[in-house]
Amino acid sequence: MIVKNKPQQTLANAVSLHGIGLHSGTSIDLTLKPAEEHSGFVFLRSDLDPPVEIPALAQFVSKTERGTTLSKEGVEIQTTEHILAALIGCEIHNCIIEINGTEVPIMDGSSKPFVEAIQNTGVQVQEALQEVFVVQENIHIADEVTGSEILIVPAEETSLTVMIDFETKVLGTQNAVLHKLEDFPSEIASSRTFSFLHELEMLLDQDLIKGGDLNNAIVYVNKTLDDSTMERLKKAFGKNEIAVKNNGILDNLTLHHPNEAARHKLLDVIGDLALIGMPVQGRIIATKPGHKINTEFAKHLKNIIKTTKNSNAPVVDLSQPPVMDVNQIMDMLPHRPPFLLVDKILELSDTHVVGLKNVTMNETYFEGHFPGAPVMPGVLQIESMAQAGGVLVLSTVPDPENYLTFFMKIDNVKFKRPVHPGDTLIFKLELITPIRRGICNMRGYAFVNGQIVSEGDLMAQISRRK
Repeated sequence: MIVKNKPQQTLANAVSLHGIGLHSGTSIDLTLKPAEEHSGFVFLRSDLDPPVEIPALAQFVSKTERGTTLSKEGVEIQTTEHILAALIGCEIHNCIIEINGTEVPIMDGSSKPFVEAIQNTGVQVQEALQEVFVVQENIHIADEVTGSEILIVPAEETSLTVMIDFETKVLGTQNAVLHKLEDFPSEIASSRTFSFLHELEMLLDQDLIKGGDLNNAIVYVNKTLDDSTMERLKKAFGKNEIAVKNNGILDNLTLHHPNEAARHKLLDVIGDLALIGMPVQGRIIATKPGHKINTEFAKHLKNIIKTTKNSNAPVVDLSQPPVMDVNQIMDMLPHRPPFLLVDKILELSDTHVVGLKNVTMNETYFEGHFPGAPVMPGVLQIESMAQAGGVLVLSTVPDPENYLTFFMKIDNVKFKRPVHPGDTLIFKLELITPIRRGICNMRGYAFVNGQIVSEGDLMAQISRRK
């Protein structure tokens, strides 16, 4: 189910950072800029002429080795996960990420520098409401070869649990939990990337990690170091001395958390799932996650959301008592039979309403529309939808009986299927923008048996009765 609950947010001002690319070792300038509503996250390669935009969406993932790489028309952005995790963790929805190179600077190996930059520049609340995908049934994906799996289950809040097991004595089994997204800056953001010594040696052999040092990566040593390896590491990291201390970490790096490795894997999950393009409400449980399964899960959820958007039908239990029955509706709306075209209100919040109309052969308009082939007029479908929306609007005032609701504009109306006697119409209307000065913008849908029959954008104004 897709709902709109909070206003979208972007940055209050642009903020710039400078760092080194982990693999290229090149100097990188990165600027986070405010973006328009509904923009999402977009990388902008400013070093190209003309500049190239790469949306931070799962369909643009091209590589998942040693980080998540996005590509479009041969142009790449590497190591995207840490900056995206920072934006999600700071509850930013729209941002232009301008960068003058092929990879996001590694900084200290965590999301903390990006989080601090966002916090320093501030957040700008926008008018449009943010869509959120609310998980209503378990969604699971697994990789039988690696044993990696991700599960998301319905929950009232978004939370994450990550479990890792590298089957090594030096690291062992760890888990990390983020109970609330707003705790990301304090609980997760500072967790740095890590690797094992054998992986480090392989990357050195491939002339990679030119921008690495012992301050932006935790190196776990799971083998005995001989003199030649020691000398090679000294040269690679520009150190006169390198040691392995009792905790098994190269150069005695002080951990920010005892389970920093698991917390960093949780950070990566958040960054990679940003590629869904929409916040997700549910409890996420990831076992042995990595960029490959993270991004596959993002693609899987994105496809589910696309299917949901195509139907977007609310899930209703008609055996439960309604929020408002027809008599309560008439206490609020001025409409009366035969022009009262909504029978029940099934859901009602500050930002949405779900209503119902039972279409019967007793409707007077079926006498002429059409004899022998009764079809509910499209304009009456929109009127029914608008009456449900009127309940949403009038529920914001303490004395709705003293107000009337008037149409101001109808846009983007589409009729997709005919409605016949015996059908049950379910209406869902959501605010496009918050109600201001009595003016309401709503996006409305009408469904029969879970299929859209009509939709449109409605603008109305509430006015006190004279």
